[in-house]
Amino acid sequence: MPEKILWPHSGEPAAEHGIEDLRNRLDAIDAQLLDRLRARIECCVEIGRVKRAEGIPMMQPHRIDTVQRRAAAFADEHGLSREFMSGLYQLIIAETCRLEDDVIAGSTP
Repeated sequence: MPEKILWPHSGEPAAEHGIEDLRNRLDAIDAQLLDRLRARIECCVEIGRVKRAEGIPMMQPHRIDTVQRRAAAFADEHGLSREFMSGLYQLIIAETCRLEDDVIAGSTP
């Protein structure tokens, strides 16, 4: 038998709120996720500026390892696939490295 999902704050079964309410909730979560991703990217651009100013190389393998280990621990803790989390962070890291490269090269202010 499927586990009942409860609606936040009310404790009522989520199914009583209908699929559209759940989809609206999912859309709101997606908006938050994308906003946090934007904030992460902006932070990486700032890191690129610091690296450019201080002559620090863009690639920091130990930092990537730290981020990937944290993602794997999160996957384990929350019952997610380590492969999924690793792939997700590979994509995020690839994009932020691209942007940092641009900043360090002076192509992005």
